Amino acid sequence: MSKPIVAIVGRPNVGKSTFFNKIVGRRVSIVEDTPGVTRDRIYAEAEWNGAHFALIDTGGIEPNTDDIILSQMREQAQVAMDMADVILFITDGKDGLTHADREVAMMLMRTGKRVILVVNKIDKPSSLPDDFYDFYELGLGVPIPISAANMLNFGDVLDEIVASFPEDADTEEEDVTKIAIIGKPNVGKSSLVNCLLGEKRVIVSPIAGTTRDSIDTPFEYNGEKYTLIDTAGIRRKSKVHEDIERYSVIRAVAAIERSDICVLMIDAVEGLTDQDKKIVGVAHEAGKGIIVAVNKWDLIEKETNTMRDYKKALEADLQFMSYAPIIFISVQENKRVNQVMELAKYVSEKRALRVPTGQLNSLIMDATMMKQPPSDKGKRLKIYYVTQVSVKPPLFSFQINKRDLMHFSYARYLENKIRESFGFEGTSIKFVFREKGEKGE
Repeated sequence: MSKPIVAIVGRPNVGKSTFFNKIVGRRVSIVEDTPGVTRDRIYAEAEWNGAHFALIDTGGIEPNTDDIILSQMREQAQVAMDMADVILFITDGKDGLTHADREVAMMLMRTGKRVILVVNKIDKPSSLPDDFYDFYELGLGVPIPISAANMLNFGDVLDEIVASFPEDADTEEEDVTKIAIIGKPNVGKSSLVNCLLGEKRVIVSPIAGTTRDSIDTPFEYNGEKYTLIDTAGIRRKSKVHEDIERYSVIRAVAAIERSDICVLMIDAVEGLTDQDKKIVGVAHEAGKGIIVAVNKWDLIEKETNTMRDYKKALEADLQFMSYAPIIFISVQENKRVNQVMELAKYVSEKRALRVPTGQLNSLIMDATMMKQPPSDKGKRLKIYYVTQVSVKPPLFSFQINKRDLMHFSYARYLENKIRESFGFEGTSIKFVFREKGEKGE
């Protein structure tokens, strides 16, 4: 089930990244007093009063500009608006209403989406400046005054966001496994979809970036229902001089959010790129099933250990998701393409796997005896009880004596032990640590 998506849009330097960082509770976006500094849309999961949603920070919109940076941010923000359920339009209370704000408002009204108007940099919402009321001219309803830096009136904004979600946002969808095909342009994503479907439903072109939007195609494989999501590729870094952040395409992030399993397609000749790692990192953090498919393997000159060495190098670069299976395919020659669906079915089953509580606690007890838990200032970590609380992705709750004693390396050790015993190939597994007496969600 996909969460509602909230896109934060607005002109450069109005405080979008500051608002985003405060909501998600950590500095994810760059915050700098220079217009246009956030050139990635940054994605994170957020929650308010039990409602979970995906929050996307966009680059600033600068209407009618020929500047390559600002015009590309406008294009990318348009994509975010297209796929969002709710749009948060942030303006600058110190600048007052600008001509650019009016043009952005017209863009937003054309989307037909629910738009929440926020006026930032109002440090005293109880004493509004006279030009605050100019924002009513935008025709987007009552503007909400906030201070992102001080988190003033955040509750009002979040209440509006949650109240704007579609009524069916929390309803369960049909039991269909959604598979997102992600990767850079021209690695063969659309060709893979066509090969799996056995017919050319998706336009295939050798020109990078032909697929402008994600395309969902339902189909059946061995009697089970699936939906293939073919995404626009991750575009390369623009040829610009500013050394801040590279671009990535929000369509891929939105597709990941809607998917159960992601197939990262890599060009065997070009190899793994930073864009590949960044986008598959989003899938990993979101707890999706992940398969790495190295395409165009027919173009690689082979020696005795070519595949083994290539795989070993990939695993070294993707250590953070060592659980993901790697397959080598040639869509052009239809070699090993059927393994994609076989692996997708297998990974889907692993994401839904439940471990009996008794077996789980027995394993953890043995693990702590084999490797003593960490200690600090004479106090040692104690694990009282472990239970699996959910699936897709598998989530395990640990009741412990002191959260600060659970070192990252020991948590990784416990994860490895769980994987050794129960598998979970192709899926991340999540841990939550609660001190004795704490209540769960």
